[in-house]
Amino acid sequence: PEFIVSKILIEHDENGHGIVKFQKRDFEDSFTDELNLSASTLERLKNLWDSINFLDSDEKFQSPVRDYGHLGTMKLRMDKDGKKRTEVFNWTEIPEVKMLTDEYQKIATQDVWMFDFDVARKNQPLETPKLMKGLDSYLRRNAISDPAQMLPFLKAVTDDERVPLITRNHAARIAKQIESNTKNK
Repeated sequence: PEFIVSKILIEHDENGHGIVKFQKRDFEDSFTDELNLSASTLERLKNLWDSINFLDSDEKFQSPVRDYGHLGTMKLRMDKDGKKRTEVFNWTEIPEVKMLTDEYQKIATQDVWMFDFDVARKNQPLETPKLMKGLDSYLRRNAISDPAQMLPFLKAVTDDERVPLITRNHAARIAKQIESNTKNK
């Protein structure tokens, strides 16, 4: 199958600063975006990395009974204090590893959505209602790493007259919902 985003690379340091690099279908070049993880996302990642004891373990993450290589592979890599380890797999039975890869997928989803929306806002504003609907769906499925981190972006969209009113109103509703969910936590 042809995925819209065929390859994603997320690299970050211990402070959550780094890059997201991704390649989209029909484009030869990849796109690189700056990454600044929120404190809550960074804390979740640190806890998950610690729970699998990645650098000191030699456990294989690939499931011995399931091989879904045709759906893509994941690579976890860490280089810290002179120690290096890389683990490549396409399916795991280890819950903590699954949670870690899910969190990175959420980070990628959030970043790629913001990139796509920003491009559409500048070049194809009539595509923004569809993208905003997509964000709504991601939020309902808990597929965004840190919705609160998106609030400044969404609030800027509500004031951006380049996009249709329906998009601005939808952004305002989503921002209000995120604020409400953040207060209830």
